[in-house]
Amino acid sequence: MRSTTSSFPERIELSGEGLVLRDWAEADLTAMPELFDHPDIAYWTPIVSPFDEAAALARLDRSRQLRWEGTAILLAITVDNGAPLGEVMLRRAPEGTEIGYAVGPAHRGQGLAARAVRVMTAYAFEQLGAEQVILELEAENAASVAVATKAGFGLLDVPLITGEEKGRPFALQTWGLSRV
Repeated sequence: MRSTTSSFPERIELSGEGLVLRDWAEADLTAMPELFDHPDIAYWTPIVSPFDEAAALARLDRSRQLRWEGTAILLAITVDNGAPLGEVMLRRAPEGTEIGYAVGPAHRGQGLAARAVRVMTAYAFEQLGAEQVILELEAENAASVAVATKAGFGLLDVPLITGEEKGRPFALQTWGLSRV
């Protein structure tokens, strides 16, 4: 069943903050395990682990399905429209327009996640008409909390989101940025 929300464009490329956020492609499949097969990503995100080329192909297929449904877009974070350094995701959900991100271990410490979040947030406000963008983070994930702060998000006074993922309990805080 097709989503009742408007669909995303078939191709998306966003530029800003020294980054190019672009669609994942078949050529990226061999690079994806280097980015996502890491204990930090396995622990803090719902991305499957271990993450091998089969997982990369499944993620590429799933990203295309989510785009077609109008539910989410997953874009590779690059600096020059070349090799992917990580991923930024925008998801339409009942609780709002949510952004998620993951940066490969070899590419951390360059501000890529915060810059990608700001570019994707601008897209959500300007192109999708979002009134607020949210991030859902575990308070113990200091790196993600730092990204939220650097990207201009503030902690919202809403209940924690609790659950279990990959056999471990989690409690997510909601951070938000409203359209000015």
